[in-house]
Amino acid sequence: MKSVLTLDDFDLKGKTVFLRVDMNCPIDPNTMEILGTKRIEEAAASLKSLQDAKVVIASHQGRVGNNDYTGMSSHAEVLQKVTGRSIKYVEDVMGVAAQDEIRSMKDGDIILLDNLRFCAEENYEFPPESASKTIMVSRLSKLFDACVMDSFPSAHRQHPSIVGFPHVLPACAGRIVEREVQNLDNIMTVAKAPHVIVLGGSKVPDRLEAIKMLIENGRADHILLTGLIGNVFLRAQARIKSSLGIKREEEAVAKAHALIGEYPDVFATPVDVAIDKDGERIEMDVREMSRGDKVYDMGPKTVEYYSKLISGAGTVFISGPAGFFENENFSYGTNSLLRAVADSMATTIVSGGHLTSALKKLGLTDRINHISTAGGALVLYLTGKRLPMISALEDASARHRNQGLS
Repeated sequence: MKSVLTLDDFDLKGKTVFLRVDMNCPIDPNTMEILGTKRIEEAAASLKSLQDAKVVIASHQGRVGNNDYTGMSSHAEVLQKVTGRSIKYVEDVMGVAAQDEIRSMKDGDIILLDNLRFCAEENYEFPPESASKTIMVSRLSKLFDACVMDSFPSAHRQHPSIVGFPHVLPACAGRIVEREVQNLDNIMTVAKAPHVIVLGGSKVPDRLEAIKMLIENGRADHILLTGLIGNVFLRAQARIKSSLGIKREEEAVAKAHALIGEYPDVFATPVDVAIDKDGERIEMDVREMSRGDKVYDMGPKTVEYYSKLISGAGTVFISGPAGFFENENFSYGTNSLLRAVADSMATTIVSGGHLTSALKKLGLTDRINHISTAGGALVLYLTGKRLPMISALEDASARHRNQGLS
């Protein structure tokens, strides 16, 4: 990472450091328990290099209105177990309580702020200069000597915590960002065709934006669609007739329809699916679906179809679960595709916190070339797009490379 400073470039002993990580984890909607801790475990990597600093950790969890939108107290407990160090949880983000706690820190102390998205500003995106002028960055930045950006899964966002702090503070990449970029750059130099992209998950706008760029940049010879994005394409093909209940659905369906028309030989959609009927998994051909049926997973014929395409690939990239995999009744598609990827002779990349957790549960982690908890950020990185967080770090590096910290 020649254009970006890392922790090796700074002596942060005794300094107060803002450490932006991404501990956004899958949450059980009923119990609100954390289902997968991989991202929290990753957050510990930079802490080892900051053991003599005063570290203020910040992350978000979920989105406003979603079931996984909650505070960070459980994250603090898990992080404490992972690191074996005391983590003080502060039920505040930028108010008096948070500021007082930061000012009273001693060398080696670690505090975790509450969910950044409890601040309204963090739910919007800004250019770096505007982000640096938000109330959150304005209030907190004066309490820090430097910021360490280690939230690669959020690197494609322009939230204040991602691009605002590096605009006004000495900034460097954390250990996870450093590792991700180096590994991905190495992998992509040897990646070979055919490129098979398996896309699932629920972040439809991000997926639609990335699909066109992946194709245009020669990174997608076959795109196998699953999850909610797969349902959008099925609706575009008039195979799902009822509404999916997502925001700006008609716009998404129209974009999917246009992509199919422009690249008719690239896309593969499910041929059979699983729906929920009174709590039971019912499998059927997509042509048998009735209006109102909710697709929760793919069926065995689709798994067989997709697995053949995966087995013939030179490079496989999979991001996002194939369905409502948190429910055991609908984990079949996700687990089957991960097994197919692990069995492949291709260069393999598994992306996203949900898939990372599932892969670990299946005991397949050692059979994948690169595993990243990043989802949308990694998809966009593979298209060659400059990610806002990386750009912010590059700009900070240009400003501070010869200054160091006193």
